[in-house]
Amino acid sequence: MHEELRAALAGLLDGLPPKQAAQAVDRLIANYRGRTPTDAPVLRDRADVAAYAAYRMPATFEAVRAALTAFAARVPGWSPATHVDIGGGTGAATWATAATWEGHHSTVLDWAQPALDLGRELAATTLPDVTWQRQTIGEGLTVPAGTDLVTVSYVLGELRPEDRRAVVAAATAARTVVLIEPGTPDGYLRIREARTQLTEAGLHIVAPCPHSDTCPIVPGEDWCHFSARVSRSSLHRQVKGGSLPYEDEKFSYVAATTLDATPAAARIIRKPQLRKGQVLLDLCTTDENLQRTTVTKRHGTQYRAARDAAWGDDWSSE
Repeated sequence: MHEELRAALAGLLDGLPPKQAAQAVDRLIANYRGRTPTDAPVLRDRADVAAYAAYRMPATFEAVRAALTAFAARVPGWSPATHVDIGGGTGAATWATAATWEGHHSTVLDWAQPALDLGRELAATTLPDVTWQRQTIGEGLTVPAGTDLVTVSYVLGELRPEDRRAVVAAATAARTVVLIEPGTPDGYLRIREARTQLTEAGLHIVAPCPHSDTCPIVPGEDWCHFSARVSRSSLHRQVKGGSLPYEDEKFSYVAATTLDATPAAARIIRKPQLRKGQVLLDLCTTDENLQRTTVTKRHGTQYRAARDAAWGDDWSSE
């Protein structure tokens, strides 16, 4: 799906004046960082939508795919038949869902018609089983009972607190809910708040947390986030003004479900530190503790696994 999405985005900014695209990107960056909660669509017109798609879709796709992959690893053999993407805009999370599972129908809900129109255009030949529906994102939103999967990615920070709570409440009608926000302290706090709302609604946490109890991180001292590597196309580099062929997208997420799923025994919450003959792993564990464990050569196969382990991976001490 990565290459198909890149191909769909190619040429998207043709005919859009560079200054207009740059202004749209600057404004969207401010909104993406979650500084301007609103009750109106962030994407206002075709220029905004084109700039957003070129600027954000590749990174959003990779972050959502990483979160969905972590969840899918805990429910092998399961796949959703129905998927609702709340505030899905141009559909990056729908592309990520299609990269994770096959054979489902997706519905993208968004209040910005220009975003839905462009999303439909981008997905036309690759994601045919998608409904693009204009919908206010906030109070009054509903999700059909029995929906298998709801995704909400990079949306909560755009909303007023009451609309944020309403969106999470609506999402709990689904069997599985996956929420993704920027990997900033504020983004983590929104995920933490939503996580509590999900567990109070009767869902249990499957990823990234190895338990459904209170997060052991002290707010203000640290925050839980992960990283996804994003390959930059020439179009992506042009819009973002970067020269490197890649970037690392930091994100926070939570995946909760009513399915019979068991979370990992532990999750690697920082980039592993490789030392001579040893690997240092920072873990969140099932007993609600944060701990650092050292894996050395004498651990044999576990040491080899630790050397190959990545930030965000499951970890077992067995």
